Amino acid sequence: MGTASRSLSQTPPGCSRRPEPQDEALNFFLSYLPPPPLPSSKWPKEAPPLVMGSQTTPNRTAAVGRNVRNKNLAEKFAIIGLGYVGLPIALAMASRHEGTVGFDISERRITQLRQHRDDTREVEPEVLRRTTLNITNNPADLAGVSFFIVTVPTPIDNNRQPDLSAVLSACDTVGRVLQPGGVVVFESTVYPGVTEDICGPRLARASGLDRSRFRLGYSPERINPGDREHTLERIIKVVSGEDPETLERVASAYASIVPAGVHRATSIQVAEAAKVIENTQRDLNIALMNELALIFDRLGIRTGDVLAAAGTKWNFLRFTPGLVGGHCIGVDPYYLTAKAESLGYHPQVILAGRRINDGMGVYIAQRIIKLLIQADLPVKGAKVGILGLTFKENVPDLRNSRVPDIIGELKQYGVQPMVHDPLADPTEAHHEYGIELEPLDKFQGMHALIIAVPHQIYAETPPTELFARLQNGGVVVDVKAMLKPQTVPSSVFYWSL
Repeated sequence: MGTASRSLSQTPPGCSRRPEPQDEALNFFLSYLPPPPLPSSKWPKEAPPLVMGSQTTPNRTAAVGRNVRNKNLAEKFAIIGLGYVGLPIALAMASRHEGTVGFDISERRITQLRQHRDDTREVEPEVLRRTTLNITNNPADLAGVSFFIVTVPTPIDNNRQPDLSAVLSACDTVGRVLQPGGVVVFESTVYPGVTEDICGPRLARASGLDRSRFRLGYSPERINPGDREHTLERIIKVVSGEDPETLERVASAYASIVPAGVHRATSIQVAEAAKVIENTQRDLNIALMNELALIFDRLGIRTGDVLAAAGTKWNFLRFTPGLVGGHCIGVDPYYLTAKAESLGYHPQVILAGRRINDGMGVYIAQRIIKLLIQADLPVKGAKVGILGLTFKENVPDLRNSRVPDIIGELKQYGVQPMVHDPLADPTEAHHEYGIELEPLDKFQGMHALIIAVPHQIYAETPPTELFARLQNGGVVVDVKAMLKPQTVPSSVFYWSL
């Protein structure tokens, strides 16, 4: 983080489309399928090794292909929830398994997908146009399904406690059509124990089946919105099942759509824990960067310059400071801490990281106020423009965005900022946050400009066009250091994390 300065001599350190599903020969994908299940009496104490195509011998591939192919032809799949996570899985399953059903309770979402539109911008219209996926919000279309994959959201409530209402609702929907021998796999982020201790009994109650008549699995989602490189097909899939036979069934299903391979976790709880710590680890690393930025700001040195220097060491982890929002990193740690607290342990490090990250929006707003005063510009009634509202760059998702934290704090000082975001849905922005999105043309004669979310459209805009929207001697707050300081005119007060 740097100090506000007219000196611009320091230089800071610094998504391709998802590949469409192809109608490739089934034999190609059979090369990625796992070996046949071992008898339970020979089941090892440790999980079998990672299954990857490059590790499968030709002879074994042929045998595996025959065994699994017959089983999968008899399996009928349904994906419950067609958001960021569920839609790619549903499309992939539909391209490999005839009769796959994609279910969502949102009539608006179903209509949109049937019209070959995906507001999440994760899937191209041509892919939706070509798919054989049965896209529906009619529970009757789930009849005859033998393999359910649940991919519904798991947010937190106002007290930062896990909200399992969507998962429980999905259990009720699936339970009403669940048949003996069916398997239900959950992908939603949960704390260890939810799948077996909460979802299992809920499914039994909704279905009227004895708990022994159906099986459970867990395979944590790893979708990164806006990331065109680390897609479903290219990420190793962690799978788990409540017994060896179910584990093989789950592994076979996912191996048919994930060429990168599957990793068998030793238990469902292990897989649940693996998911929740993936994002907890990232949250803590960003929290460290944010705390360092707070320190370096007081020292008067740029965080970006420090990280560029430290990053020359071979084992230095490259993380950067910024706002931490969205439905994963800013939420998942609370699932783990809630479970820990229920067991009598109060987490220290995890919650400390959450406090730092949750407080960055307020800190940035207060820094803006100081910069306005330093620049001899008014505070109350200041014309402040904010670029970006979504939780991260290049995605339209507004869930758990931390930009409203900046806006709320600025309003405490009498500032009424204008907000622009080319990707966010104006109706959703108003409904969720009471924020009216404004056209960029209105950003003229601004006292301050805040680049809160560096969408590609902003990054591709010539810096001179951005500075032209400022009054002479105005302030630019570049949250994630999108701009190069040497491009900033000497008349502008520039600051970044």
